[in-house]
Amino acid sequence: MNLDIQHFKDLLVKEKEILEKDLSSIGRKIDPSGVVWESVSNQEDNTADREEVASSIESFENNEGAISILETQLHEVNHALEKIEKGTYGICEVSGEEIEIDRLEANPSARTSKKHL
Repeated sequence: MNLDIQHFKDLLVKEKEILEKDLSSIGRKIDPSGVVWESVSNQEDNTADREEVASSIESFENNEGAISILETQLHEVNHALEKIEKGTYGICEVSGEEIEIDRLEANPSARTSKKHL
């Protein structure tokens, strides 16, 4: 297989930028590496009524769930970028065989081939 590493690196870098933008819209980094994020409340008025407070709490909880999903995706993208740097990108972590190009096109951060999904 002749893998165009630069193509996949470009896809991963673009995905990383999108994930970080999405994360910053609902949370803030709590470590310098940008791997761990926390939800931020949009509620800043201390005179909020009960309905506003309940809405703020619900928004915070929803953001926590979204942050967890986005953090996981960001971790996978960062892992794939590290594999590119190490020269191991596109290799199934289970079998050691090459990951199919169509699988990498669909998910550039894939760790396994189709048969090891």
